[in-house]
Amino acid sequence: MAGRRDSSFRTRGRSGAADARPVNPEPRVASPESEVPSLDSRAPIPEWNDMVLVGIVARPHGLGGQVIVNPETDFIEVRFAPGATFWTRSTRGDEPLVVATARVQNGRPVVGFAGCTTIDQAQQLSGLELRVSAERLQPLDAGSYYQHELVGCAVETTNGERVGEVARVEGGATGSLLAIDGPRGEILIPFAVDICVEIDMTARRIRIDPPDGLLELNEKVARSE
Repeated sequence: MAGRRDSSFRTRGRSGAADARPVNPEPRVASPESEVPSLDSRAPIPEWNDMVLVGIVARPHGLGGQVIVNPETDFIEVRFAPGATFWTRSTRGDEPLVVATARVQNGRPVVGFAGCTTIDQAQQLSGLELRVSAERLQPLDAGSYYQHELVGCAVETTNGERVGEVARVEGGATGSLLAIDGPRGEILIPFAVDICVEIDMTARRIRIDPPDGLLELNEKVARSE
């Protein structure tokens, strides 16, 4: 499964600040026409590995062909609005699915796709990834980044010492953490403006100014596991 996901993280304020949370924890609501463009039949099929994961079909819901989706997006109601198009990959190849109906139930979309009207058809969708091209991602506020933009970035200190490479981004009630793979093993760095002092997406580089002992503490943790 590709690491690209339609979820975002922002650098929080000073370490421990109360606003440490992903951007838009509740989806923004917008019309399908303005936020989710329809599929252009003349457009080429996007490269699968260049697309972004927005959800995985979990299972059928009811007898009318609807499915429950496990979302991988911060923008559920916008992303799964009627008219939205996703790409899937199965034994039949890469195919588009167009949302006909959608509602959110217990935090998960219940979706009816065009042409899928029976439980047997819905069952065939179980486990499929739903992807969109990166160009169709929601624009983010300054200081906010999609997970796939951060993963793979080189991390170094302001003194030029190589720390490693971002392997993943973890989010929780106390804020986001960059999990960095490097010579010390895995190091967790708070995604905070006073630590991540320079984020250069063009150069794929993050410069950090870690507090005294932070890297050494994580080195000890890595060795003890």
